[in-house]
Amino acid sequence: MNAKKEMQTQSTNPGSLCELIAGHPFLKGLSQQHLLAILAEYAMAADFKKDELIFREGDPANRFYLIRQGQVELETEIKDRGRMLIQTIGPGDVLGWSWLFAPYYWHFDARAVSPVKAIFFYGTPLRQRCEEDHHLGYELMKRVAEVVIKRLQGARKHLIEIGDRV
Repeated sequence: MNAKKEMQTQSTNPGSLCELIAGHPFLKGLSQQHLLAILAEYAMAADFKKDELIFREGDPANRFYLIRQGQVELETEIKDRGRMLIQTIGPGDVLGWSWLFAPYYWHFDARAVSPVKAIFFYGTPLRQRCEEDHHLGYELMKRVAEVVIKRLQGARKHLIEIGDRV
Protein backbone atom coordinates (compact mmCIF):
# COMPACT_ATOMS: atom_id res chain seq x y z
CA MET A 1 0.00 0.00 0.00
CA ASN A 2 1.36 3.44 -0.92
CA ALA A 3 1.88 5.60 2.16
CA LYS A 4 0.80 8.72 0.28
CA LYS A 5 -2.51 7.10 -0.67
CA GLU A 6 -3.31 5.90 2.83
CA MET A 7 -2.96 9.23 4.52
CA GLN A 8 -4.64 12.54 4.06
CA THR A 9 -2.27 15.45 4.37
CA GLN A 10 -3.31 18.67 5.99
CA SER A 11 -1.96 22.07 5.14
CA THR A 12 0.49 23.10 7.81
CA ASN A 13 3.01 25.85 7.30
CA PRO A 14 6.65 24.78 7.68
CA GLY A 15 7.21 26.98 10.73
CA SER A 16 4.41 25.40 12.72
CA LEU A 17 5.41 21.89 11.59
CA CYS A 18 8.95 22.59 12.80
CA GLU A 19 7.56 23.69 16.16
CA LEU A 20 5.42 20.54 16.40
CA ILE A 21 8.40 18.33 15.60
CA ALA A 22 10.74 20.13 18.00
CA GLY A 23 8.14 19.98 20.78
CA HIS A 24 7.29 16.29 20.41
CA PRO A 25 8.72 14.20 23.27
CA PHE A 26 10.43 11.78 20.85
CA LEU A 27 12.57 14.50 19.25
CA LYS A 28 12.84 16.90 22.18
CA GLY A 29 16.44 17.92 22.72
CA LEU A 30 17.60 16.94 19.23
CA SER A 31 19.97 19.52 17.76
CA GLN A 32 18.47 22.35 15.72
CA GLN A 33 20.60 21.24 12.75
CA HIS A 34 19.08 17.74 12.80
CA LEU A 35 15.56 19.01 13.42
CA LEU A 36 15.77 21.33 10.41
CA ALA A 37 17.32 18.63 8.21
CA ILE A 38 14.63 16.12 9.19
CA LEU A 39 11.83 18.66 8.73
CA ALA A 40 13.03 19.92 5.38
CA GLU A 41 13.42 16.53 3.76
CA TYR A 42 11.36 13.86 5.47
CA ALA A 43 8.31 15.17 7.38
CA MET A 44 4.73 16.12 6.61
CA ALA A 45 1.46 16.31 8.51
CA ALA A 46 -0.91 13.33 8.31
CA ASP A 47 -4.49 12.66 9.43
CA PHE A 48 -6.24 9.31 9.83
CA LYS A 49 -9.95 8.71 10.24
CA LYS A 50 -11.42 6.56 12.99
CA ASP A 51 -10.97 2.83 12.14
CA GLU A 52 -8.50 3.60 9.33
CA LEU A 53 -5.69 1.09 8.96
CA ILE A 54 -2.37 2.94 9.17
CA PHE A 55 -0.21 -0.06 8.31
CA ARG A 56 -0.51 -3.84 8.17
CA GLU A 57 1.67 -6.52 9.73
CA GLY A 58 4.05 -8.00 7.16
CA ASP A 59 3.98 -5.01 4.81
CA PRO A 60 7.22 -3.10 4.11
CA ALA A 61 8.07 -0.66 6.90
CA ASN A 62 9.25 2.58 5.33
CA ARG A 63 7.90 5.28 7.61
CA PHE A 64 7.05 6.32 11.15
CA TYR A 65 4.74 8.77 12.86
CA LEU A 66 4.77 11.13 15.80
CA ILE A 67 1.26 10.99 17.27
CA ARG A 68 -0.11 14.44 18.12
CA GLN A 69 -3.78 13.67 18.77
CA GLY A 70 -5.92 10.56 18.90
CA GLN A 71 -5.43 6.91 19.75
CA VAL A 72 -3.87 4.07 17.76
CA GLU A 73 -4.21 0.37 18.55
CA LEU A 74 -1.38 -2.03 17.80
CA GLU A 75 -2.76 -5.50 17.18
CA THR A 76 -1.84 -8.84 15.69
CA GLU A 77 -3.58 -11.90 14.35
CA ILE A 78 -3.10 -15.00 16.49
CA LYS A 79 -3.78 -18.34 14.83
CA ASP A 80 -7.02 -19.90 16.10
CA ARG A 81 -7.66 -16.91 18.40
CA GLY A 82 -8.31 -13.98 16.05
CA ARG A 83 -7.23 -10.36 16.58
CA MET A 84 -5.34 -9.50 19.74
CA LEU A 85 -4.74 -6.02 21.06
CA ILE A 86 -1.08 -5.51 21.95
CA GLN A 87 -1.12 -1.88 23.05
CA THR A 88 -2.90 1.44 22.63
CA ILE A 89 -0.77 4.53 22.05
CA GLY A 90 -1.65 8.20 21.86
CA PRO A 91 -0.41 11.79 21.92
CA GLY A 92 3.31 12.07 22.54
CA ASP A 93 3.98 8.52 21.35
CA VAL A 94 5.86 7.26 18.30
CA LEU A 95 4.22 4.84 15.90
CA GLY A 96 6.55 2.58 13.98
CA TRP A 97 10.09 1.49 14.64
CA SER A 98 10.44 -1.29 12.06
CA TRP A 99 11.68 1.18 9.40
CA LEU A 100 15.01 1.27 11.27
CA PHE A 101 15.63 -2.48 11.71
CA ALA A 102 16.14 -5.08 8.97
CA PRO A 103 14.25 -6.75 7.40
CA TYR A 104 12.04 -3.57 7.46
CA TYR A 105 8.58 -5.15 7.75
CA TRP A 106 5.81 -4.20 10.18
CA HIS A 107 5.42 -6.52 13.17
CA PHE A 108 1.83 -5.45 14.01
CA ASP A 109 -1.21 -3.82 12.47
CA ALA A 110 -1.82 -0.20 13.47
CA ARG A 111 -5.38 1.17 13.39
CA ALA A 112 -6.73 4.58 14.37
CA VAL A 113 -9.39 4.08 17.04
CA SER A 114 -10.24 7.77 16.97
CA PRO A 115 -9.33 10.52 14.52
CA VAL A 116 -5.54 10.84 14.59
CA LYS A 117 -3.29 13.78 13.79
CA ALA A 118 0.33 12.84 13.31
CA ILE A 119 3.56 13.86 11.71
CA PHE A 120 4.64 11.43 9.00
CA PHE A 121 8.34 10.73 8.34
CA TYR A 122 9.79 8.94 5.31
CA GLY A 123 11.91 6.31 7.02
CA THR A 124 13.85 4.85 4.09
CA PRO A 125 15.71 8.03 3.09
CA LEU A 126 16.02 9.01 6.75
CA ARG A 127 17.71 5.67 7.42
CA GLN A 128 20.17 6.46 4.63
CA ARG A 129 20.75 9.90 6.14
CA CYS A 130 21.57 8.19 9.45
CA GLU A 131 24.20 6.09 7.67
CA GLU A 132 25.79 9.29 6.38
CA ASP A 133 25.46 11.24 9.65
CA HIS A 134 26.32 8.85 12.47
CA HIS A 135 25.54 11.44 15.13
CA LEU A 136 21.97 11.71 13.85
CA GLY A 137 21.80 7.92 13.51
CA TYR A 138 22.97 7.42 17.08
CA GLU A 139 20.46 9.94 18.42
CA LEU A 140 17.56 8.33 16.56
CA MET A 141 18.70 4.81 17.46
CA LYS A 142 18.75 5.70 21.18
CA ARG A 143 15.28 7.17 20.94
CA VAL A 144 13.85 4.30 18.92
CA ALA A 145 15.45 1.75 21.28
CA GLU A 146 13.63 3.45 24.16
CA VAL A 147 10.34 3.11 22.25
CA VAL A 148 11.01 -0.58 21.55
CA ILE A 149 11.76 -1.24 25.22
CA LYS A 150 8.56 0.54 26.29
CA ARG A 151 6.54 -1.49 23.76
CA LEU A 152 8.06 -4.75 24.98
CA GLN A 153 7.30 -3.83 28.59
CA GLY A 154 3.74 -2.89 27.60
CA ALA A 155 3.28 -6.18 25.73
CA ARG A 156 4.66 -8.11 28.71
CA LYS A 157 2.27 -6.35 31.09
CA HIS A 158 -0.63 -7.03 28.73
CA LEU A 159 0.26 -10.74 28.54
CA ILE A 160 0.40 -10.97 32.32
CA GLU A 161 -3.05 -9.36 32.57
CA ILE A 162 -4.44 -11.80 30.01
CA GLY A 163 -2.86 -14.73 31.89
CA ASP A 164 -4.48 -13.56 35.14
CA ARG A 165 -7.92 -13.64 33.46
CA VAL A 166 -7.52 -17.18 32.09
